[in-house]
Amino acid sequence: MTNDIRKYLESSENDNFFLFAGPCVIEGEDMALDIAEQMIKITQRLDIPYVFKGSYRKANRSRIDSFTGIGDEKALRVLEKVRDTFGIPVVTDIHLPEEAAMAAECVDILQIPAFLCRQTDLLVAAAKTGKFVNIKKGQFLSPQAMAHAVGKVRDAGNGNVAVTERGTTFGYQDLIVDMRSFPEIKKACGCPVIIDATHSLQQPNQAAGVTGGLPGLISTVAMSSLAAGADGVFMETHRNPSVAKSDGANMLPLSEMEKLLQKLCMIRCAYNEASKL
Repeated sequence: MTNDIRKYLESSENDNFFLFAGPCVIEGEDMALDIAEQMIKITQRLDIPYVFKGSYRKANRSRIDSFTGIGDEKALRVLEKVRDTFGIPVVTDIHLPEEAAMAAECVDILQIPAFLCRQTDLLVAAAKTGKFVNIKKGQFLSPQAMAHAVGKVRDAGNGNVAVTERGTTFGYQDLIVDMRSFPEIKKACGCPVIIDATHSLQQPNQAAGVTGGLPGLISTVAMSSLAAGADGVFMETHRNPSVAKSDGANMLPLSEMEKLLQKLCMIRCAYNEASKL
């Protein structure tokens, strides 16, 4: 497993995009290993640098009775096993400064949730672990404003950082992805930019207390974002999203992953050729 995440993300021989993908939350060891194994087979065929994604705990839930995880230590050990078994980087999100060092023992990339992207103590704690830091853009922030979040990580001594676009609040129960965001974030932050193609299709704040989604548009958002200059794609996937314990409403079925990634490789190739003009 490489210690230079930035180099790994740029390792494609064809200058392909990189991919963060996996379940929303770790539901068990067998499930995590199964998804990772299938994703590795697909991404190796398509020359896509791959990072396994899984939350060890979901802190931001609509209702108090929503599933949050199988236990922090147990879930982190599952992430560690995925990393060690397959030799691939792993990313997970953290919610409090004191979680940074704990999670850093088991993963390679620490992710800052969108609602927490302005939390200075959290950003600094993540930075000080020396791990690569992925900051999700708040649904309430402009692309340019993310320069301040990125600046906090860099000022803490860590230049290994990326920003993920995951949609902007559009009314009470919808999000929208502004394609201007990708060049604007690159200009303001000077770092890789990722599209979260599944969370950006959430329909939050539903009256029932369960977040909805528009999974039929995952392909549209992912392809459009790569055409607009995104460097990486983030997607959540599951064998059967209908029974997923978190965010099933906007997940991509694992069975549909390869076909979509083939399309995305074609878009990336076209973008690379157009960039030469």
